[in-house]
Amino acid sequence: MTETPTVQPEAQTPQDRHAEPWTLGAREIARRVRAGELSAAAVIEAHLARIDAVNPAVGAATVVFADRARELAAAIDARIAAGDEVGPLAGVPFSVKENIDLTWSASTQGWTFLAGAVPAENATLVDRLLAADAIPIARGNMPDFGLRWDTVNDLFGRTNNPWNPSRVPGGSSGGDAVAVATGMAAFGVGNDYGGSLRLPAYAAGVCALRPSAGRVPAPTVVVEPLPLSLQMFAVNGPIARHVDDLDLAFSLMHGADGRDPLVVTVPHPSTYEGVRRVAVVRDPLGWGVEPQVADAIERAASALAAAGWEVVDAEPPMLEDAAVMWRRLSVTEMVGAFRPGGLPAPLSDGATTYFLDNASETHVLESGDEYGGAWAQRVVVAAAWARFQAEHPIVLGPVSTRRMPHIGVDLSGPAATTELWRDHRLLVAVNFLGLPSVAVPTGLDDEGLPTGVQLIGPTNGDHIALAAARDVEAALGALTPVDPH
Repeated sequence: MTETPTVQPEAQTPQDRHAEPWTLGAREIARRVRAGELSAAAVIEAHLARIDAVNPAVGAATVVFADRARELAAAIDARIAAGDEVGPLAGVPFSVKENIDLTWSASTQGWTFLAGAVPAENATLVDRLLAADAIPIARGNMPDFGLRWDTVNDLFGRTNNPWNPSRVPGGSSGGDAVAVATGMAAFGVGNDYGGSLRLPAYAAGVCALRPSAGRVPAPTVVVEPLPLSLQMFAVNGPIARHVDDLDLAFSLMHGADGRDPLVVTVPHPSTYEGVRRVAVVRDPLGWGVEPQVADAIERAASALAAAGWEVVDAEPPMLEDAAVMWRRLSVTEMVGAFRPGGLPAPLSDGATTYFLDNASETHVLESGDEYGGAWAQRVVVAAAWARFQAEHPIVLGPVSTRRMPHIGVDLSGPAATTELWRDHRLLVAVNFLGLPSVAVPTGLDDEGLPTGVQLIGPTNGDHIALAAARDVEAALGALTPVDPH
């Protein structure tokens, strides 16, 4: 294991540290495979060996598709040898969250009740990545039903934070973030209802894109009624070690599929030439931030200024409305599941405790007027943000206003759930509004923990958020892959 650095790293790349294929990004792996510099088989063997070496320490990969990955890699190598064209992700291994459908693996959602629930069809995003010749290598762990900002369940156990196992790895896409951070996969796919891509990316020191609502089709075939909050707040997106790899994966995943009625096809430009103004939110709502978080925001703001962005301190309007309504609506739509007969089988004690503690701290919208009024207010908040982002296309702020908490904090009582929600106020406001946001690392703090920020774009401005994140990454460098500590 490597010693945890205690200073900000220089612009060191994974290639400086290792020469193994598992250290390479997705775009670079595909380039080398297509050029004949690496075989897809060698790439997969290197990643399988890495899984064997590090997964016992972190518990990020729940199921490993070794035989299938080898078969897909051999087929890609045979096509290259025959002179055939291969896809833009040829030979690139990726992880798939436990709630995204694969026809050869149960979509368990981390729930013992669904341990045998193998779907009949792939998620569209999986089919699109397979068509690009990417190779699913493993499942990524998650909390059951995605109900915690931690990653642990009764079916697969705990995923450990590779930087410090006493800290949570974030959730709910924690397994995929840790798999990517430790070199077990070049990228991962997960989803984000309340920060579930960006928070574990922040914890693991990697990048994640939460796309705009309506850009990437559903993780399962839609056959049952979905709560409105799931329709409006939840999206699917990629986790990677490099912003360019987020962009490449998203460019292949997005667009209508004729199955998910909520998704439309919107062009995804490769560059951004518009207004380059950034609103920096140093302390959302004035509720306080840890010094290490403030330092990370300043580093990112300085990087953007040096790259030619106009950087101003400004807070978007109605931020508290957005954060409060996200919490109320998400709890209101789930609270019935915890009443007698609400679920076909119990969730884990941890998920149940967290949700009920959170609900006890939240105003549940019991009447139709209250519930309808909350959704009606959303358009007012969204309109105010749209006006603000017409002038400030990027909002830079914290993913969380403190570093990742120690294990068990979220189960330490009702008040702790409110503290976590306060820490994540800018995180969940993005979900309430359906906006795109990129989490990107900004170095290590004085305890050797990753720091990071999020860059929030306007609706369907995913390419704008990616452009800003690319400039931050260019200045501050990548932190991973990392050996578990």
